[in-house]
Amino acid sequence: RELKQQDCLQYAAFCNLAMARCEQTLFNAPGEALALTEAARLFLHCERETQALRAPGFSEHLQAALNCYSFAIKVYIEMNQPVMAASLCLELGNTLKEMGRPGEALVHFQRAAELQSHTPAEALLALRALASCKILTRDYDGALSVLTDMQFQAQERGVQLPGSTSPVGVFLDIASQCEISRVLLLMLLEPPPQKLLPEHAQTLERYAWESFDSHSQVTFLPENVFLLLQSVVMACQEKDIESLKSLQTELWPLLSPEQNHLLHLVLMERVAPSGQGI
Repeated sequence: RELKQQDCLQYAAFCNLAMARCEQTLFNAPGEALALTEAARLFLHCERETQALRAPGFSEHLQAALNCYSFAIKVYIEMNQPVMAASLCLELGNTLKEMGRPGEALVHFQRAAELQSHTPAEALLALRALASCKILTRDYDGALSVLTDMQFQAQERGVQLPGSTSPVGVFLDIASQCEISRVLLLMLLEPPPQKLLPEHAQTLERYAWESFDSHSQVTFLPENVFLLLQSVVMACQEKDIESLKSLQTELWPLLSPEQNHLLHLVLMERVAPSGQGI
């Protein structure tokens, strides 16, 4: 504590590592996990300070933090506390994402989802973070795969009202957000018909103008959002750039920042095709 108060965070972290070893010899797993977690957070604080100062280094504090988190997660798993282990995975994943390392954060969000498989809502939120990281690393195909799996889980495992096939609560929100992002990703990727997976073809069919009653199949989307998305799909198919620009303005307040970024990429690909990340 004194070292921490004196801003000697690296040495305070080493002290916590020593405490963790002592707790291990005493077979006090909770104490060991807490000491390891505190050491990991102190090492991360040191890494942030180094980055803020733009000082040269080899990310040794970050590596030390990763090792501490890894051991703490292992201890919680051995204690049969997957929720605590998953919370550390999420904490580490979010920290790496904030530090501009989404590629390294991927595996931690994936592990958090696996550890929370018995709690569907929490697992889906971890998968949502995983999909965001894939979008940041321009792995659009991977993001589409994760979002498709998420939507299926939200509709299958989500709570449903009697006589209805639509999920409710957080599952409804997740399903609707996945649907929007998936449509935008499909417009960005433009997979050829022979490579279009059945579940993706089924999604695009719902937005075809021929399907007059298609909104009844997407009851978890507001009608105005559905109609605007349907117009986006049509404009993309017709390569109508001016209509896309107009639709982007209308959709902007209705979409999340990430979805607006995807819609912007869709528009840019129509204006000046690059093929990057596809």
